[in-house]
Amino acid sequence: MGTSGRRRLLPVPLLTGALLLAGCSSGAAGPGTPPARTAPAPASSSALPSGVRAAACQVPLPAAWRAAFAAGEYRPPPGERAVLTETGPGWTALQLTGVAGRRAALVRRGETAPRTLLRLADPVEHQLLAADFDGRRWAAFAVLEGRSLDSPWSLYVWDATTGRSRRLARADRPGPLPHPVVHDGTVLWAQGTGSGKATVFAAPAGGGAPRAWHTGVLDSPFAAGGLLVWREAAGGGTRLTAVSLRDGRPAALPPPVAALRDLRSAVSDGTTWAWVAGESAPRLMVWRSGRARPTAAVTASPAVDGMDQLRVSGRLLTWRTPETSYGLDLDSGAYAEITPAYGYAQAAGGALALAYSAGEAKEAGARAVIQVVDADLLPGLPRCG
Repeated sequence: MGTSGRRRLLPVPLLTGALLLAGCSSGAAGPGTPPARTAPAPASSSALPSGVRAAACQVPLPAAWRAAFAAGEYRPPPGERAVLTETGPGWTALQLTGVAGRRAALVRRGETAPRTLLRLADPVEHQLLAADFDGRRWAAFAVLEGRSLDSPWSLYVWDATTGRSRRLARADRPGPLPHPVVHDGTVLWAQGTGSGKATVFAAPAGGGAPRAWHTGVLDSPFAAGGLLVWREAAGGGTRLTAVSLRDGRPAALPPPVAALRDLRSAVSDGTTWAWVAGESAPRLMVWRSGRARPTAAVTASPAVDGMDQLRVSGRLLTWRTPETSYGLDLDSGAYAEITPAYGYAQAAGGALALAYSAGEAKEAGARAVIQVVDADLLPGLPRCG
């Protein structure tokens, strides 16, 4: 499973492509709006693997959730348009564009003014692609230096104590798009290093040479509790690989997760793991610590049609389809459509962020909407039945 061009193991994220669309449109924010809505081919039902059961059903979005979303709407500074990039515990990363140019910005809980991480050199071509923040001092963020996904990108680290950013790395070879992780003063990421391979790097946020932790045909890593995890080609298929976030040494995955092969869109917060299984009949699979085996949580169309960009925070799991975004309450066993058409949602670190366009994105009167709420304070979705 080698790479060609800048092709990755995973399909191109819908968020990335939509972010680029948003950067080119005067009325779009969040993940943007495609010019026409087309229905994807519905997923067919199929028998589930032995020992795996389907658990969830779809329910209407409760009024209490709608009210919380409305109360959590983010209002950008006058004259600037906002695009949602990432959210986490007590922070949200945004791309803000106005007459003064384009900037990468961080909004922290309890603060009204966004902090500028970097003013982008090209306010048209450059796009804020991904970010992470440790909640205290260090933020890492990636800037795509063009409108296409095969453009070079640069990775920066920002120091909250000085308000300054410095470039940590630059990628101009084929490989995974960056999704940096900040942990205990260290920035971790993967980038293409040639011959169809990529390397997972770790670098001190405060300065120092990057260290190569692992090289292979792999995706961008993600943090899962005390582990750094990525999907990697192995033996004609793919599997998950893990190392310790502390020192990069190989680490064991939970047995039900270590046994997985050829999964897509894996995500975890350290206690809950989720992924997409199946091609012609996709299903959202979930395994939680203490459970004997995974559960096929969602199997019905249209919620599984083209599902991607899974995110998890505690009991809440979110994902996006070409049509909308959904949220699954793992405790109640129910899921709901949580954004309007083409909206994007992500749950992470106790936060839930939504982005969508109120009205047609490129028409007069359209308004970009970004809403951020405390996911732990949302009431449970109503149980099925």
